[in-house]
Amino acid sequence: MTRIVVLDYGSGNLRSAERAVARAGAEVTVTADWDAALNADGLVVPGVGAFAACMAGLRAVRGDQIIGRRLAGGRPVLGICVGMQILFTKGIEHGVTTEGCGEWPGTVDRLNAPVVPHMGWNTVDVPAGSVLFDGLADARFYFVHSYAARRWDLAPDPAGRIEPPLVTWAEHGDRFVAAVENGPLCAAQFHPEKSGDAGAQLLRNWLGTLG
Repeated sequence: MTRIVVLDYGSGNLRSAERAVARAGAEVTVTADWDAALNADGLVVPGVGAFAACMAGLRAVRGDQIIGRRLAGGRPVLGICVGMQILFTKGIEHGVTTEGCGEWPGTVDRLNAPVVPHMGWNTVDVPAGSVLFDGLADARFYFVHSYAARRWDLAPDPAGRIEPPLVTWAEHGDRFVAAVENGPLCAAQFHPEKSGDAGAQLLRNWLGTLG
């Protein structure tokens, strides 16, 4: 059975993520143990709350280093909600800038929308070739967030040697990044564990990429 670690770095939502991934067919452990997190078949990085607090918790357990080490070895990581946001270069909340993990260039900032937070079900604009969203092009997913990456700043490889990431978008006031598939690194701004059958299928699709 596929072995998944849900990284425990003090963020909420750990148990619901654990249950959802287990229902999708994996053996799941919730831990901050360095070796377990490095060696699992897949690592899930959930996150709720403030960008700065999540980064502080992540660094306290060397989670940023675990993510970097796994990706350097081509080992899969899935970020969820703020666990996606911290993968970008920085986050800006209430005028305070916090350095993120820097796996993707870009800034996470407040949604430009009449009503914030963005809370509830929404559709997404899925790119051709997506594996995460296979069979889910018309599905709706559950969002709860006030901040997002509203631009995608990673330039294509000019030599064409590296496959460009697949970026899924959604709209709430303006467009924002709803999910990314980038080799071993995948992430979703919405909550698959709260998205019913569609979220369960997305998790099964992700598990299916782990070999």
